Amino acid sequence: MTLLRPYSADAALGRARGRYLADALVLAGMAALFWLLVRLAHGVNAPFNRVSAPSSVSTDPAALPYYAARSLLRMFVALGASTLFTLVYATAAARLRRAEKVLVPILDVLQSVPVLGFLSVTLTMWLTLFPHSVLGVECASVFAIFTSQAWNMTFAFYQSLVTQPRELDEAARALRLTRWQRFWKLDVPNGMIPLVWNAMMSFGGGWFFLVASEVISVNNHTYALPGIGSYVASASEHGQVGRMLLAVVVMVAMVIGVNAVFWRPLTAWAERFRVENAVAAEVPRSVMLALLRRSALPALAGRGLRPVGRTLDRLTRPFGLAEYPLQEHPRRRRAGDAAFVVAVTALVGWGLWRMLGYVERHTGLGEFGHAFLLGLATLGRVMVLLVASSLVWVPVGVWIGMNPRVSRYAQPVVQVLASFPANFLFPLFTLLLIRTGISIDVGGIFLMALGAQWYILFNVIAGASAIPTDLREAVTSLGLGRRQRWRSLIMPAIFAAWVTGAITAAGGAWNASIVAEVVSYRHTTLTAYGLGAYITQSTAAGNFARTLVGVSVMSVYVVGLNRLLWRRLYRLAETRFSLQQG
Repeated sequence: MTLLRPYSADAALGRARGRYLADALVLAGMAALFWLLVRLAHGVNAPFNRVSAPSSVSTDPAALPYYAARSLLRMFVALGASTLFTLVYATAAARLRRAEKVLVPILDVLQSVPVLGFLSVTLTMWLTLFPHSVLGVECASVFAIFTSQAWNMTFAFYQSLVTQPRELDEAARALRLTRWQRFWKLDVPNGMIPLVWNAMMSFGGGWFFLVASEVISVNNHTYALPGIGSYVASASEHGQVGRMLLAVVVMVAMVIGVNAVFWRPLTAWAERFRVENAVAAEVPRSVMLALLRRSALPALAGRGLRPVGRTLDRLTRPFGLAEYPLQEHPRRRRAGDAAFVVAVTALVGWGLWRMLGYVERHTGLGEFGHAFLLGLATLGRVMVLLVASSLVWVPVGVWIGMNPRVSRYAQPVVQVLASFPANFLFPLFTLLLIRTGISIDVGGIFLMALGAQWYILFNVIAGASAIPTDLREAVTSLGLGRRQRWRSLIMPAIFAAWVTGAITAAGGAWNASIVAEVVSYRHTTLTAYGLGAYITQSTAAGNFARTLVGVSVMSVYVVGLNRLLWRRLYRLAETRFSLQQG
């Protein structure tokens, strides 16, 4: 027999005190964050002169906290821009039939362009917009970090939209939701888990290119911004191994802190969007998330934004309900498709003609042949990396994703390993290659893997963790063996996630080649035979024509591989391995 407990005033008072304490802690944290942003804003608006701009930063250990804060600010600004870009671009690619034919190939090309390719084109634009302020170089740095984060997140969210269960589409039509309501109530929640995990991985990718984005070498000029990446570059230039190791320690502390304060609460919060009939055996928990839920301040802030959502809903209602575009008459549709193809082909042809003319005038079209041969060497390294990474990390990712208790302890470790910029260790690895005599042509594969292999691991973890609990219990109750379980449940369930991870890992490997095929320590530089080294040397020398050739050839390799292999696997994931009925 259950007895009702009498009302306890002391218990009620204790809960009220707990809420007040949570409010005080959240308010203090917000005040500290606001003060830090104001403090960092002074450095962002500092005067700037192209001629006297520093090419390196001080390696005084006392400056490391400030440098770390500046790097964190750039990372989170780029993450916010990447999230906004992902939601808009991926939705347009998934929902607009004609736009998809252009947006997805453009995304393939953008993913294939290395960070130095973007910097060589956009740096002049940012310096022109902000000629007398450090804000110009800051914007160039943030944009470079953005290019290392956005494509992976966009691919992940696009994949969640095109493989969305049909029941959600039918529910949106039955409930007569507007497009705005469908986006926030169905599309975003359905793609939240892969989006969060890939955002976490993309954040780690941003760390990897922190040195290249904080020490910008373009057109025989070097601009160094205060940051932990530029600190490591300066310490490496002066051969200060002790200060390099100190920066590594600070970097590990930053990654752990960001994981505890930001990513761990976010991944625990994202579990509320899991679509399944059974309750998970163990739900991820976070002290920070529990504190925010206990406080009333987040709810008050959300309540203040509700009028904005209602206003946007009313504004988007004239665009129709949550349905795909009405079916056009076949003849009209064919005519529209033909006009669309002609317009796009004409635009691409004009741009290609102008590019070839520029290359012919400045370096000759024969440079393309040399670049394609270099690309074959880099392609070989990329394929070896993908095969080895899949064999190693797919089983590990499934083990972590399907075991919430393991995920609780393994996720911070994986996050540290994935987020830690391995190129911080490149000078030490260069020293090891010099001492052992190992060729950089072989060692470059390992260096590229340090920056690209984690895309496969994170996507597999997200795919495995998204397997509904009732399906896992059904397989267990049927008594299937390990091989049958992999063939009938695990491989089909994670296939789409693996394809997304492999695409982004391949793109990340091509991008990482620009820093992995040319490594240096003090006055010794090792250069591999490959396309990444070609682009790096051309960009540093200010030879824009050769940089354009290298970037174009790399785009051809990446897009060709996507068209011939990855897109076909994507379609297979959509048609055969999607968790939908009917």
